[in-house]
Amino acid sequence: MPALFKKPHLFSRRLRRLNLRLLNHFKISENTFMAVLAVAIGLLAGLGNYALRQLIELIHWGIVEQGSAAMSISFDEWSWSRLLTPLFPLCGGILLLPFGYFFAKDMKAGFPSFLEKVNLRGAKIPGRTIITRGFASAITLGTGGSAGQEGPIAQLGGAIGSQFGQLFKMSGDRLKVLVACGVAGGVAATFNAPLAGVFFAQEIVLLASFEMTSFTSIVISSGMATVVSRALLGDHGEISVPTFTLGSPWELLLYVLLGLVIGALAAGFIDSHYRIKDCFDKLKLSPLLKPILGGFLVGVIAIVFPQILGNGYSFMVDVINGEGMWWLLGALVVVKAIATSITLGSGMPGGLFAPSLYLGAVAGGAFGKLAQMLLPGLSIAPGAYALVGMGAFLSAATHAPMTAIFMLMELTDSYEVIIPIMLSCVVGTAVARRLKKDSLDTVELSRAGIDLEAGKERNIMKSLTVGAVMSRDPESIPAGMTLRQFADFIASTKHTNFPLVNAAGELCGIISVQDFLGVVFEQDLMDLVVVQELATVDVITVCAADDLDTAMQRIGYRNIEQLPVVDPLQNNRLVGIISRRDMVSAYNRALMSKTLGDHEN
Repeated sequence: MPALFKKPHLFSRRLRRLNLRLLNHFKISENTFMAVLAVAIGLLAGLGNYALRQLIELIHWGIVEQGSAAMSISFDEWSWSRLLTPLFPLCGGILLLPFGYFFAKDMKAGFPSFLEKVNLRGAKIPGRTIITRGFASAITLGTGGSAGQEGPIAQLGGAIGSQFGQLFKMSGDRLKVLVACGVAGGVAATFNAPLAGVFFAQEIVLLASFEMTSFTSIVISSGMATVVSRALLGDHGEISVPTFTLGSPWELLLYVLLGLVIGALAAGFIDSHYRIKDCFDKLKLSPLLKPILGGFLVGVIAIVFPQILGNGYSFMVDVINGEGMWWLLGALVVVKAIATSITLGSGMPGGLFAPSLYLGAVAGGAFGKLAQMLLPGLSIAPGAYALVGMGAFLSAATHAPMTAIFMLMELTDSYEVIIPIMLSCVVGTAVARRLKKDSLDTVELSRAGIDLEAGKERNIMKSLTVGAVMSRDPESIPAGMTLRQFADFIASTKHTNFPLVNAAGELCGIISVQDFLGVVFEQDLMDLVVVQELATVDVITVCAADDLDTAMQRIGYRNIEQLPVVDPLQNNRLVGIISRRDMVSAYNRALMSKTLGDHEN
């Protein structure tokens, strides 16, 4: 083997040099080169989507379909053989054992972790996740696990984009855009909806930060992935929907009410999902065995409600076509939410995109059927409410209304859906945000003190505490010190601000050299006046438990250089002092440590 291929870094460096020569020779701008890469990423993302879907179908055929035929299990009508249903997702948990043992880190890398890497850790996604995460997710879905394939497909596409960026040594911002190109391509290929892919990448991955250069590349990638999907799978996505119609303008009020209901349900789902996940995290059981337990529990639920198995797209189509009793659809809102939380909480990899669509469809379908019963004069079509409910729940759960609106428009190919879906999405998202600040994708990050919208710098500052950085032996002066004593004191120090403490060590003010300059020439006052009479009593302070982001905001409020650190439980006893220089130094050290850690990963 040539030495060049034995050293990937050497190969990448030479490829980068060759690329620069070609760009200079043909006078190709960097933006044009990004567009070329976007074409390649889009094509590969489309192929990746096709491969993952075929793998899911193959596993489903080999385990569920063949197993059902061998054991005479019917999911359409009741028979005692259905008691064997738990064997299918249980088998999925067993098949995940090698992945959990050899690739435990990849199995834990869900979509929130993916977003953190893209936005805060340089967007360097390991190439192996294309295989490990893809195969593991296919096993989960193929054996009946209640999850979605869009999250894994988005991660797969993102990893493809990241590998291109790393190969050509792209900068952090450019690498992030290439990851977003892959994500957009994966989502677009799944639903045959290029605009939905674009807005998914912009709203959820890039946090709605719009730049024309990045937007152009994402649009190109999304379009190319859709071309590949249509060539391989035909001009249709995962969900086929009937023509959307609005029976009466009065129905718009019902769509507003549907948005209110969906928003509350989405907030409840976010809360319950992480409660169930926390229960699995606290469970004293080997991480390798938790997916087996989770698969078994999902299978037990499927004995009564087989509709919850897999991604649920076929059942969603039935609901959109008006099938299902209102009480069954209402029950499935709860049951599907529990089954999805068990699947993902136990460690079986998958996504939350399809379950969100499913929950919206059954909730909207139940709402539509009840409205049809109560308001027979409006010619209500329950399927239309199921369709709008899908988008509204997705919007409310992910806080991404534009993605939901454009996905519904592309699925229906109808402009009549615009007003109902806009009303339901906006209202649902507003209610969900009011009840639950975080979306499905950001709860874990918020728990870790990470705010993606704040950016890398603020998140580093949020990760550091004042107590870890402050000086614990602050240079303070007693409140009863005379001005003459203070003049002698400042002649031997390099500081310009000094906290004042009383006999108990409690902070009672702060004085600066500038405060003293006004009376320094009044010699008659030097022995009569104490420093407390010149000090500022209303002092801005921080506690040792506060983070540096909070401290920096307070120190910048008055443009001061130091902040006293007090213990509020002990009458504001002075315990330390922190300066702007201390915070900047701590930030630089943390940034270097994170950068080195990212390179190692």
